Amino acid sequence: MLSTLMSNLKGMVYCCLLDNYWTMVFVSDGCEDLTGYSPEDLLFNHRISYEALTLEDDRTWVRERIESLVQHGERFDLEYRIMHSDGSIRWVQESGGPLFNEEGKLEALEGFIQDVTRRKHSEQVAQEAENRYRSIFENAIEGIYQTTPSGQYLNFNPALARIYGYDSTEDLLQSICDIQKQLYVDTCMREEYIALMKAHGHVYNFEAQVFRKNGDIIWITENAHEVHDADGKLLYYEGTVEDISERKNYEHQIKYQATHDSLTGLPNRTILCDRLQQCMNASDRSGRELAVAFIDLDQFKLINDSMGHHVGDNLLITMAKRLSSCLRESDTVVRLGGDEFVLLLNSSHKIEDIAHCMHRILTAVAEPCLIEGRDFVVSCSIGIGLYPGDGADPNTLLKNADSAMYKAKQLGRNNFQFYTSELNEALTERMEIEYRLRRAIEYEEFLLHYQPKVDLATGKVCGAEALIRWQPPGDSLISPLTFIPVAEETGQIEEIGRWVLKNACCKAVEFQKIMGRPIPVAVNMSPRQFRQENLVSLVESVISGTKIDPQCLELEITESCLAQDPRNFIKTLHDLKALGIKLAIDDFGTGYSSMAYLKDFPVDRLKIDKVFVGNLETEPANVPILKAIIALGHSLGLKVVAEGVETAYQQAFLHGIGCDELQGYFFSKPLPADDFVILMKRGA
Repeated sequence: MLSTLMSNLKGMVYCCLLDNYWTMVFVSDGCEDLTGYSPEDLLFNHRISYEALTLEDDRTWVRERIESLVQHGERFDLEYRIMHSDGSIRWVQESGGPLFNEEGKLEALEGFIQDVTRRKHSEQVAQEAENRYRSIFENAIEGIYQTTPSGQYLNFNPALARIYGYDSTEDLLQSICDIQKQLYVDTCMREEYIALMKAHGHVYNFEAQVFRKNGDIIWITENAHEVHDADGKLLYYEGTVEDISERKNYEHQIKYQATHDSLTGLPNRTILCDRLQQCMNASDRSGRELAVAFIDLDQFKLINDSMGHHVGDNLLITMAKRLSSCLRESDTVVRLGGDEFVLLLNSSHKIEDIAHCMHRILTAVAEPCLIEGRDFVVSCSIGIGLYPGDGADPNTLLKNADSAMYKAKQLGRNNFQFYTSELNEALTERMEIEYRLRRAIEYEEFLLHYQPKVDLATGKVCGAEALIRWQPPGDSLISPLTFIPVAEETGQIEEIGRWVLKNACCKAVEFQKIMGRPIPVAVNMSPRQFRQENLVSLVESVISGTKIDPQCLELEITESCLAQDPRNFIKTLHDLKALGIKLAIDDFGTGYSSMAYLKDFPVDRLKIDKVFVGNLETEPANVPILKAIIALGHSLGLKVVAEGVETAYQQAFLHGIGCDELQGYFFSKPLPADDFVILMKRGA
């Protein structure tokens, strides 16, 4: 029975001598599973000694440990490694004790050795995992914590202590004993945190302000969840903390920048309507008069253009301060942009108070402004709208105040005007157009249509004229006859012209790619555009930027450009021609050209004004004029284009007298770009 029992044990029972080889004098059958050797191989070191099986790194300490214990008559229990016969390393656990003879002398050892490799491997894996996760816990950037529901910390990592400004985890643990009262700036936030936990079992992106050790306040975000035991009992909360102060500050900065003018620090147009609505609501409650004053600085553009933007910026900063100093704390100054300001006066009781305030503003603005050692003097024009009589909503009130401001400008500037319903409707429309034009390009409200030019000899499309249209969102198209004169007067035509030139060139490049041949595009150049000092460099820059073939760009210049400065007019034409582009004189026959100048024009085309073409059937006097213009153009080597061709008779007549090209509704009205491409693809 004893033999059978030892054979069935998962391990080796042994008895060995205390010599240099641990010479085995008895080994059970479990030896072979343990070491890979049979009992006969190990008995009396027949084939190999047990000492030789013990891994070399472990031999010395194992022997010393066993000898030390048995010398004192104690039992031993230790784990070490052996080399299996198949070459693998096994972990074993050896338990045993000393054997004494009748005289009490230590004679041998007896014990039991079993394979614990699997357990050791599991322990090693567990240890590695613990070390790995401990490293993550200790070195994480985010704070990690466990707290009781009542608000005491159970465990947390160094990052949490750093976030809260404590020198160590011990420092934080000793300092914070009540999270709600000692940590949260708003103690109600801890109550909200607990309520969310109870409702959902977790909190996600829970943002709150907390105190650091030195009293500073920071923003944090928490993600946490409840931890329960096997019976579902709540044990603690476990989560992470991240310092989001930088993001919060950045968001605040972005919000401030979005709602305030970066130059003057005043509220900007982004919050104007909201602030105005608040003032209206306050006026409804208090019964006090609310006034909106629209202010535009006079002569500012002249100073800004002549002295530089740095002088203009300093002037605007000074004016913003002066306007603010003229108002009460309950009033608001808003900078719309450029030299435009809006005042919200919600503390006045009657018209006399408002008028007195406006006089004060006119006086303050007109005071000399010292910049870089020089005095600059500007005035301002003010338009005033009153709530609710001049508008029951912010937009209407602002629009009417703006209209009154333009009336003040028309009356000589440096004055203020109240809005009245008798303001001329045409003036109101004109002012509205100017106001809206300031934003039209920024919001991509313009578009181009293309009217084909037809070669009369072939009947084919030989190019197009780009014609601007204005498409406000949610409104119908606005004709250039309505807004171009306003843009000319205000100088906005220069910006509009740049937009047209660039987009027309981009489309010309696109047309050539689609059709596989050059499609020249003509662009109108107004007198004010033509007088720009940087016109030539602007055209050169657009050509370079869009990569258009210069031969595919034609600029159409009206004869009226010649009237003011013939010499510079001709020089500019030559400079433009040097870029490789085509030039045309538009509306020929209605302007101021003379034979003396015409011969010096480096142009490629004359465009006959439609006034000579449109009534050709009923006004025979136009016939000799048309013939003379065509003959003149051909004698100078120029192509002649007839505009406004609307009937088959006009087309046939012009063809018969030698006109080269035509434009007009007889062939096609101006088309959107996609429709123009379809027209060309049809082979026209």
